Amino acid sequence: MNTKLDQIRILLADDHAVVRMGFRLLLEGAGARVVAEADNGEAALQACTEHSADLLIMDVSMPGIGGIGALERLRAKALPIRVLMLSAHDDVHIPTRALRAGADGYLSKHAQPQELVNAAAQVARGRKYLDAGLAPALALAQFEQRTEPVDALTEREFAVFLQLAQGRSVADIADSHKLSQSTVGTHLYHIKQKLNASNAAELALIAVRAGLIEA
Repeated sequence: MNTKLDQIRILLADDHAVVRMGFRLLLEGAGARVVAEADNGEAALQACTEHSADLLIMDVSMPGIGGIGALERLRAKALPIRVLMLSAHDDVHIPTRALRAGADGYLSKHAQPQELVNAAAQVARGRKYLDAGLAPALALAQFEQRTEPVDALTEREFAVFLQLAQGRSVADIADSHKLSQSTVGTHLYHIKQKLNASNAAELALIAVRAGLIEA
């Protein structure tokens, strides 16, 4: 039996139950113990406070505050848990944001199953991990100092932008981020100004073109 993850306690956060089941079987087959699961960002935060775990494996795109929003709150609480972020999107924007927000590792969901085990083992033991398929693009973007319109957004604006682009209302976003609707409205105003967009449809189109959401 593969003992690479022996004694490692893991929290899983993904909004798809079938995905979580697959991850659980894979990780427990490698010796880990999955102590809890969550299907949104808020539930992931709650699980981190209620369970003693070494590693949180969390999807970027989830309902509510999402993975990056949850990561920001987790780091603000200074909880002693390492975080491996996952995403189905292979653009450079989301991994850059996740790493800036405090992720210890980032893996594409298009990676082979064994890569999840490898990434979990490295991150849980205090090492950084970056998907090998994304590393060249990230390095090139840094070297060339390429900028995209979304790069002008602050971390909070980026989180709000992603949710707006996915069709969520200002009221829903305000509720999930524990903000007033007027504060979210202010973020929306700045987002539209920075991205030169006039409505939600244009924001969604910008997100699709940047590879942040699927068409």
